[in-house]
Amino acid sequence: MKYTQCLNALVGSAVVLAGALGTSHSLAAEQITFVSQGGAYQDAQTEAILDPVAEALGITIHQDSAPDAWPMIRTQGTTGQAVWDVVDTPPLNCIRGGDQELIEPLDFSRIPNAESMPEAYKTPYSVAYEFYSSVLAYNPDAFDGNPPQSWEDFWNVEEFPGNRALRNHPLGTLEAALLADGVAPEDLYPLDVDRAFAKLEEIKPHITTWWTSGGQSAQLLYDGEVDMLMMWNGRVSAIMNEGASADFTYNEGILQTTHLCIIKDAPNLDTAFKFVNAAIDPQYQANLPLHIDYGPGNPAAFDTGKISEERSQELPSFPENAERQVLMSYEWWSSPEGEEAERRWLEFMQQ
Repeated sequence: MKYTQCLNALVGSAVVLAGALGTSHSLAAEQITFVSQGGAYQDAQTEAILDPVAEALGITIHQDSAPDAWPMIRTQGTTGQAVWDVVDTPPLNCIRGGDQELIEPLDFSRIPNAESMPEAYKTPYSVAYEFYSSVLAYNPDAFDGNPPQSWEDFWNVEEFPGNRALRNHPLGTLEAALLADGVAPEDLYPLDVDRAFAKLEEIKPHITTWWTSGGQSAQLLYDGEVDMLMMWNGRVSAIMNEGASADFTYNEGILQTTHLCIIKDAPNLDTAFKFVNAAIDPQYQANLPLHIDYGPGNPAAFDTGKISEERSQELPSFPENAERQVLMSYEWWSSPEGEEAERRWLEFMQQ
């Protein structure tokens, strides 16, 4: 009887120990919490990048969504209680966060895949992840073979009559106004804010809708409520695929991006660096355009052979398309002048 009790005790202890070891091993497994913007975009990157990277690195990626990540970045950084690790967000948030010591400075020696990327695609706190464009979109049926091809055309209400829409947001819209006023793309920054708003005053009476979401902009063009508008390239492509009478030009597009940055004192800092490096690997980056109409943040993805020539020419960050556009300066928009321009926009819309 004593032997049986002793044996049972030993077995029980072994089970407890095995359970404890299993739990310890589980807790020790590398992981990160990755935050993006949700919707079809996050679904696409999960299949194209996140799942393959997790498997390759042997890590667990917990996902969260925050279309506007800035409030949480600020809260986690100021309280010193970070729960996120890596954030996919407009670089404006990364730069502002870095300046306020809410975002980790990037040690690029730990991110060798960034070496193949242009310097303009990186900041001290972030690296480009994907690209999209604010483009001039239009209904070709409304223009009898002569559609608008520049922001100067968009402002030319005599030669290009029709209903127009612009985004209710200064980023991209001020750049378009200055291009319409004859400012050369290479001379855009720093933005001449007074000149931009003066040009916007000219077109304001002809804007039938100031849209506030990508879905709204798509519906405006799809339903024929407007003949031309500023619109995100992926939204135009989507309704074109649905058979809408729609088209767009990359000429004078405003090339925009989201970046990857790491929360200050992230709980899984080392793994976060490993993830960022893998996520911008050209091989994984090349997967993204196979699932959604966004361009890879790392242009070396176009050299992998995964993206066909036909598909490449449809993407905003394809070098030939990028050369026709203006790369948004998020550094300027994060400056005091940029922040003042955002405040001035609110006044402009209320007038």
